[in-house]
Amino acid sequence: MSCQYGDLRRVDTTGASFETARADGKQAGGVAASHSMAADDLNAMNRYKSLIISVGQAKGVDPAVIAGIISRESRAGKGLDSNGWGDHGNAFGLMQIDKRWHTPQGGPFSETHISQATQILVDIINFEVKKKFSSWTKEEQLKAGLAGYNMGLSRVHSYERVDESTTGKDYSNDVIARAQWYKSNGF
Repeated sequence: MSCQYGDLRRVDTTGASFETARADGKQAGGVAASHSMAADDLNAMNRYKSLIISVGQAKGVDPAVIAGIISRESRAGKGLDSNGWGDHGNAFGLMQIDKRWHTPQGGPFSETHISQATQILVDIINFEVKKKFSSWTKEEQLKAGLAGYNMGLSRVHSYERVDESTTGKDYSNDVIARAQWYKSNGF
């Protein structure tokens, strides 16, 4: 599938931080840890594969990127409570839409939810990243968009330190590494 936001395989990544990996029982951080966490989520992720692909095609976003976000945010739903909430009741659904900033739409595992969250990412890239970092490549803009999805673009100041304020100080790098794994594994 063609992605309007660059070639996922060309995005450089350091993967998960040691802290993120350790929280999941991994012995080391890096790309291998991100790949391992993505693999751990594959069976659960496959339940949503058709929805992810449908939304990706509709929004011009590589479905593997959506899967990478879902893996990081909710472990493909395994990290949510019975009503679909996480982050101490502040974030909803597979992609953890923060109720303090957005009104969640649809059920926590629905195409409507995935579409809303993906549109949030698309809007960050199209209306914020492309303006603030107009000279960056599409791949660099995608990575900044992912950081912005996590904590707002106002705290992204350079590509080299894109994750300095994100959760775990690795959000975009971890999501990209997970997404690259999903890209190589059917998404």
